[in-house]
Amino acid sequence: MSGIQLIGMHGWAGDHRGWAPWSRAAADRGWSFCCGERGYGQEAPQQPSWDSGSERRVVIGHSFGPHLLGEALWREATGAVLLASFTRFVPEGREGRAVNAALRAMGRRIRAGEEQEQLRDFLQQAANPQSRALLPEGPLGQGVSPDGRKRLLEDLEQLGSTSGLPAGFPSGIPVLIVEGGQDQIVSASSREELKQALPEATVWSRSALGHSLIDPALPDAVLDWIADAQA
Repeated sequence: MSGIQLIGMHGWAGDHRGWAPWSRAAADRGWSFCCGERGYGQEAPQQPSWDSGSERRVVIGHSFGPHLLGEALWREATGAVLLASFTRFVPEGREGRAVNAALRAMGRRIRAGEEQEQLRDFLQQAANPQSRALLPEGPLGQGVSPDGRKRLLEDLEQLGSTSGLPAGFPSGIPVLIVEGGQDQIVSASSREELKQALPEATVWSRSALGHSLIDPALPDAVLDWIADAQA
């Protein structure tokens, strides 16, 4: 099936290079794939956009990624794949207070100049129960730029204040939610809240995977779902 455009957006502490397997899989199908870049490391920030001639437009966002995309882009999407994502990152009640405390501690480390150490710890937690060595290249390997440090802090603040679907998220579009059963970043209650916000969504739960959803077979499986949903 031709004529499908995909836009990928990474989450906190990631960059566009994580989408390389997805881009190759899309190219094998004759689909267009582009991705956003927040610019935490040495990569320049980039907000993606839809091609003027595309009719089937699907966002694939990991974790915080869907919340980093603009409202206008979301309004034109005809499908969405939410990978280990959420509506509200900080749950209500006692669990939420613990998450807020963790976010504040992360911010303190970054402001103290320990951003490399903070990213290393975060990425290991995101990869668990698998090894961080299996993750794609990202800002940790390049080194965080001064502007990237500022963006990491800004996005921690935004992360803590998320409370719903991204602005402009269209109603009624096909949605696939992929969640990791061993996710140590997004709480079980936040994962449940996302499913409640999108009751018609298809849900895949990968019980053995963590937040980073490290699975070489996942891109092709997701693209198969997109092909069916956009037919």
